[in-house]
Amino acid sequence: MNRAIHWFQENNWKPFPFQVEAWNKYLLGYSGLINAPTGSGKTYSLLLPSLLSYLSHPTPGKLHLIWVTPIRALSKEIYLSSSRASIALGADWKISIRHGDTTSTERSAIWDEPPQMLITTPESLHVMMCDQRYESFFSTADAVVVDEWHELLGSKRGVQIELFLSRIRGMKPDIKVWGISATIGNMDEAMNVLLGIKKPAKYALIKSDIKKEIIIQTLLPDEIENYPWAGHIGLKMTSKILPIIHQSKSTLIFTNTRAQSEIWYRQLLEADPSLAGVMAMHHGSISREMRDWVEDALYDGRLKAVVCTSSLDLGVDFRPVDSIVQIGSPKGVARFIQRAGRSGHRPGEVSRIYFVPTHTLELVEAAALREAVKNQNLEERIPYIRSFDVLIQYLMTLSVSGGFSADQIFREINTTFSYHSVSREEWEEILSYLVFGSHSLASYDEYKKIALYRGKYRVVNQAIARRHKLSIGTIVSDGMLKVQYVSGKKLGQVEEWFLAQLMPGDVFWFAGQALELVRIKEMTAQVRKSTQKNGKIPSYMGGRMPLSSEMSKVLRLKLQQYKDNLITDIEISQLIPLFKIQEERSYLPGNRDLLIEYFHTKEGYHLLIYPFEGRQVHEGMGALLAQRISAMMPIGFSIAMNDYGFELLSDKDMDIESVITPDLFSTINLQLDIQASINAVELARRRFRDISRISGLLFQGFPGNQKKERHLQSSAQLLFNVFHEYESGNLLYLQTYDEVMTFQLEESRLRKALYRIQQQNIMIVRPKRVSPLAFPIMVDRLRDKMSSEKLEDRIEKMKVQLLK
Repeated sequence: MNRAIHWFQENNWKPFPFQVEAWNKYLLGYSGLINAPTGSGKTYSLLLPSLLSYLSHPTPGKLHLIWVTPIRALSKEIYLSSSRASIALGADWKISIRHGDTTSTERSAIWDEPPQMLITTPESLHVMMCDQRYESFFSTADAVVVDEWHELLGSKRGVQIELFLSRIRGMKPDIKVWGISATIGNMDEAMNVLLGIKKPAKYALIKSDIKKEIIIQTLLPDEIENYPWAGHIGLKMTSKILPIIHQSKSTLIFTNTRAQSEIWYRQLLEADPSLAGVMAMHHGSISREMRDWVEDALYDGRLKAVVCTSSLDLGVDFRPVDSIVQIGSPKGVARFIQRAGRSGHRPGEVSRIYFVPTHTLELVEAAALREAVKNQNLEERIPYIRSFDVLIQYLMTLSVSGGFSADQIFREINTTFSYHSVSREEWEEILSYLVFGSHSLASYDEYKKIALYRGKYRVVNQAIARRHKLSIGTIVSDGMLKVQYVSGKKLGQVEEWFLAQLMPGDVFWFAGQALELVRIKEMTAQVRKSTQKNGKIPSYMGGRMPLSSEMSKVLRLKLQQYKDNLITDIEISQLIPLFKIQEERSYLPGNRDLLIEYFHTKEGYHLLIYPFEGRQVHEGMGALLAQRISAMMPIGFSIAMNDYGFELLSDKDMDIESVITPDLFSTINLQLDIQASINAVELARRRFRDISRISGLLFQGFPGNQKKERHLQSSAQLLFNVFHEYESGNLLYLQTYDEVMTFQLEESRLRKALYRIQQQNIMIVRPKRVSPLAFPIMVDRLRDKMSSEKLEDRIEKMKVQLLK
C-alpha cells in the first residue's frame, strides 16, 4: 500500500480516510460497496488495491479485474485513470474496452490476448458469455467492480449484473465483488442486491464523510409577471443563460428530454451566433461518432457549452466544466446532485448549478431541491425481482455458449436478490418453456429453442443462436430509423413513428441542424441540409419524468413553511403574489391539507385534487377515484394530471360533499380496485411488448432488415391475447401485471399516499374563477387534444375565458 500512498504524494494528493479503508479491506479479501460524493476519488479507492494485489501475484496474459460501467462514455475516463495508475505503480497492465462500438478486430484481440483489466458494460458481459471460452476467460479474474451501481440498481440491466455475478461466483466462489455508488437512499439494500443472498464471509459498506458543497442558484425573471401559470417559459430566460456560458470555461446545459436539447441548442445559437463552433449537443440518439467528438472536445476544453440529456449524467470527468445549467425540474434529488457534480469534479472543489424554471410552480421545486440537497434526502431505487424475461434471455445465452446444467444454474440464480424466491416448480416451467414453448405455443417450432443433450441444455440450432446474439440486452425502445445524409455520413437515429408522419421534402430539426427528408430506404432516413428555419423537432416516447417521492415530501414542506410565515427561500418569496391569488380564489394547501376544488365551466364539471405525489401516482389515483365514484352513481370522467394534482372532468353534476369521504381514499381492496379502475389489460399490453422482446418471444430482425414497429406491436398484442385467453398463469404474463403495478402505477407509493390523505384535513372549495393550481392541469389536458390551432393560441383563449 506504500506504493499507492507514495504515488498520491507525488501528485500532491492526500488519500481520504474512505480510500485508505477501501485499500485495506480490498487487500484483506473483502467485498462491499463504496459510497462517496461525485469527484472524490472513488475510482482510485478500488483501482489501486487491485493493482497492488496484482503486483504481489502477477498473472500476465490473464484477466485480473473486470470493471463494469453503465454507459460507454464512462469507459474512456476509466481507461485513462487506469492507465495512469498502472504506469505509475509499475504494473504495466494491458487494459481493454469492450462495448457495443468495439470493432470485431478488437473483440478478437481480447479473447486471443486477455487483458489484465477489462472495462465493459452489462450487455457486453452477456454477449461474451455466448462464447464457449467465457469460463476460462472470466475465471482468472480476482475481482469485479460495478461502477455507478445506483444507476443500474432499479433496472433490468442491474438484474443482468446479478446473473453475471451468480455465474462467476459459481466458477470462482472467492472472487471479490465491489460496487461504487454516489447517490442513493437505500444503500444497505443496494449492497444486498450486489452481493447476493449468500454474502461473502468478509464484506463492508464504506461511506465517506466528505460533504460535497453544491451551490444552487435559481435564475429569476426581472418581473414576476413574466411567469405564466402554465407553458414553457424557459426559452424566455435565454438572455440569463448566455452570460453564464461566456463567463465559464465550459458549461453543461442539462435538459430532461432529447427534444428539449434540440430546442435549446437551436434557441441559444439563434440568440448568440458567436457560439457556432464552440457549442455542441449530446444525447443518446445522436451518432456514436458525433458523441465521441463532443466528449473529446469537451475534455480538451475546445467547447464553451454542451446542451445534453442524461447521456452526460454519470461519472465522466470533464475537467474544464465549471458550471451546470438545469433546464426545468429534474424531478429527483439524486438526479440533480448527479448533474451538479459534473462541475467541480475534483476533491474539495465546489459544484455550481443554475436552475432555470420552465413554469411558475417549478420555483417551489427549486426551493425544495435546495432543502433536499442540504438534508441529503435521496430517493431509493426499487430493485427488480422475478424478472423472468431477463432470466430466459440469460439461459439462452448459456445454452448458446456450450450448454448449462439445470441444477447448477438453479442453485446459482437462487443466490441472487432477484431470483431468490423462484421455486423449483417455476424453474421447471421456465425450462419447459424453452424446450417445448409455452402450453399455448407448443405447436410452433420457432419457440422450441433448447434441448437436453448429454446432461446439459443446449441451443437447438445455429439460426436460433444467431438471432439470440443479436437480441441480447434489456434496453428496449420504440422502433428507430437511422438518419444519414444522402452522401452517407451518419447523424444518429429517430423513432420510426415520428418519421412516419413526414413526407419527402418535409424539414425537421435533428442533431442541431435543419434537415430535409429525401427518402426512407431500408430502415434509413436519407436527408440533406436545409436552409429553412422552421421544422418539426423529433419527440420521443416516455419523455416525462414524474416527481420523486423525496421531492414530493419536500415540496409539501415548502408550502407549509409559507403558510407558517417561515419564508427563507428567494424562490418562495417570488411566488407570494401567486400564492395570494391561490388563497383569494381557492385555498393553498399545506403539509397537513388535501385541497379539493370543484367548479363548472362550459367544458363541464371539474373535480381537482392536489396530493402533490407525482404524475404516475396521480394517474393511478385519478383512475381509482373515478372508478369508486362511478360505483356510487352513473357517471363518467376524463382524467388529466400533472405532478401536483389531477382533474376528473364530467358532464354531470355531483353532490361533492357526499361523494368526498374518507372511504373514497381507503386502501382496502386497493389492488383489486386499481385493476378495475384502469384499463389494466391495455397497460399490460404495452408493457408486454418490452417483456416479449427481452425474453426472445419477439425477434426484432437482423441488422439492416429490422421489422417495422407496427409489425412488432401487432405480434406482441397477438401473443398477449393468446396468454390472456388460454394461459393466464404464464410467468411472463403474470410478470407483466406485476411490473405495471410496481413501476408504472407505483402501487406502494400510491398506498402510502392514500394512507397519508386519510390523516389530513380535506378542504373542499368551490372557486368561482380558475386557480393557479388548477390552470396547468387543465392546460395539460389541452395539450393532448388534436387541433389545427397552435397550443399557445388555445392557451391564450383559455385564459380569456377562464381567468377573467
